[in-house]
Amino acid sequence: MNNAWCGGVVFNIEHAAQTAALNIHFILLGSFSYSPNLSNQFTINYLSHMKTLLKLLGALALVAVLGIAGFIGYVKLAMPDVGNAPEMKVEITDARVERGKYLAHHVMLCMDCHATRDWTTFAGPPIAGTEGIGGEVFDQKFGFPGFFMSRNITPFALANWTDGEIFRAITCGVSKDGSALFPIMPYKYYRVLDEEDIKSVIAYLRTIPSIKGDVEIKPSKPDFPFNIILNTIPEKAALAPMPPKTDVLAYGKYLTTAAGCAECHTKQEKGKIVGELFAGGFEFNLGNGTMVRSPNITPHETGLGNWNRSQFVQRFKMYTDSSYIPAKVDLGKKEFQTVMPWTMYSGMTEEDLGAIYEYLKTVSPVDKSIERFTTTLN
Repeated sequence: MNNAWCGGVVFNIEHAAQTAALNIHFILLGSFSYSPNLSNQFTINYLSHMKTLLKLLGALALVAVLGIAGFIGYVKLAMPDVGNAPEMKVEITDARVERGKYLAHHVMLCMDCHATRDWTTFAGPPIAGTEGIGGEVFDQKFGFPGFFMSRNITPFALANWTDGEIFRAITCGVSKDGSALFPIMPYKYYRVLDEEDIKSVIAYLRTIPSIKGDVEIKPSKPDFPFNIILNTIPEKAALAPMPPKTDVLAYGKYLTTAAGCAECHTKQEKGKIVGELFAGGFEFNLGNGTMVRSPNITPHETGLGNWNRSQFVQRFKMYTDSSYIPAKVDLGKKEFQTVMPWTMYSGMTEEDLGAIYEYLKTVSPVDKSIERFTTTLN
């Protein structure tokens, strides 16, 4: 076979393949013309189409950036959107102050987070005289998405707050200046309580000693992107009357909500619920390699399934017994400690504790064993 002829065949085949490929490329780019000067025309068309494509992509990217910036701006500037603080003046009566004290110390536990707790004693009871001054830290060490400190809620700090502003803070999670409060303050539960109970707490707070406190209350510093998400959490209040005590289950649910039981007894990560309700597993890093986790309080055998009402009530009331001596705890030696404020919840009446027990027996049982306390070796 003639080599020249063979070479011509190869050349023609290669030329045909190149021509076909270039025509396909033109079709993909939307061009159906073919120029004798194929290479130059292809280059011109290719660059033209690429320039148009880049302009389109640039425009789409700009729209996306502007959209994201607009959304973030809206969330930061227009939210939280719960409305203005209500116009109200809470009348301070003996009945309200007494009810408010009971709620603040033993149910809603305002005086737990807004006090200095003694972590050298079992369950970290509030140090006498610090109730209401704030200063408890909730930060990344405990798994929270940022740095947060509880505020001073004595008349020293609330003197220039209206009753309506306090009411909005408790029920909606919005501060006096309109900023969102971190939901370690369980306003998502308080927002559905009885209006009279909220007013009772306000009446009580107006009567406690005005204390400046020695702890510097530092501003909150939520991490990104939670600093944006935080503004979307507050909601308008959806208050409802407290059920009668004769409706034990409804009354127990009301108290369980007011006490925020689900807040600690549901696994969370960075402020977001990731576990089954009441099934425990919330991790609290106590430092020095020690970790305590909330227990399962569903009616499963791994939770409260084998507990009766009397055992449940007495587990709390033992801390009010005159024979009870608070145990000292040395976290440096990695001794067992808990964040459960037993001494405060123990002040609830047996009737109220019993109602909570009866309600918890009706929630969905979850098979989940919790390793309550772990330590790491140094």
